[in-house]
Amino acid sequence: MGNFIPLFPLKLVAFPGEQLNLHIFEPRYKQLIKDIEATKGSFGIAVYIDKLMPFGTEVELEEVSKVYDDGRMDIKTRCKRVFEMLSFENPMADKMYAGGNVVFHDNDPRVGENQYAEFIFYLKELFRLMDFQTEIIPLRLNSFTYAHKLGLNLTEEYELLLMTKESERIIFLIRHMMKIIPIMRDIEIAKKKIQMNGHFKNLEPLDF
Repeated sequence: MGNFIPLFPLKLVAFPGEQLNLHIFEPRYKQLIKDIEATKGSFGIAVYIDKLMPFGTEVELEEVSKVYDDGRMDIKTRCKRVFEMLSFENPMADKMYAGGNVVFHDNDPRVGENQYAEFIFYLKELFRLMDFQTEIIPLRLNSFTYAHKLGLNLTEEYELLLMTKESERIIFLIRHMMKIIPIMRDIEIAKKKIQMNGHFKNLEPLDF
């Protein structure tokens, strides 16, 4: 048996644990947020990739940061857990927005120590090449923490969302980083060569 929740289809993947800030302007979603405020309930971000996908993420409203004169809102939400849609009702009865029956998927957080260390190694190297300044504290991050910053496309992010084991997600991200890091290293070398252009060079005479 599932749980019936309001649904907010978006062309994005929301990962459990992340804070998602949204600007609400459509009348149906202004109604949704007002209802969530009143009931203290949750709603679902349903992933849309060319069509509505069956998986998404449950989200709880943390704060309505600003309400504009015309009713638009800036809100802060926290993403909780992955769900699978069993049904989709658009709109819900007596509402402007959609809803559906969903089941929540369990997550196995276990990952091998060596595998996790490898993941951290590649993550640090990728961020160095990107010149992305952040403090990486291994015990405080998982596969979802920086997933939006690793160059995954929307389909790849959705694929990551479907995985129910942390070990599977870590392997997926390691393989992804192993593909893009050599490319970024080549770009770094090319940038250094470009920066050298225009400088006086001390050329060795050729013996021929």
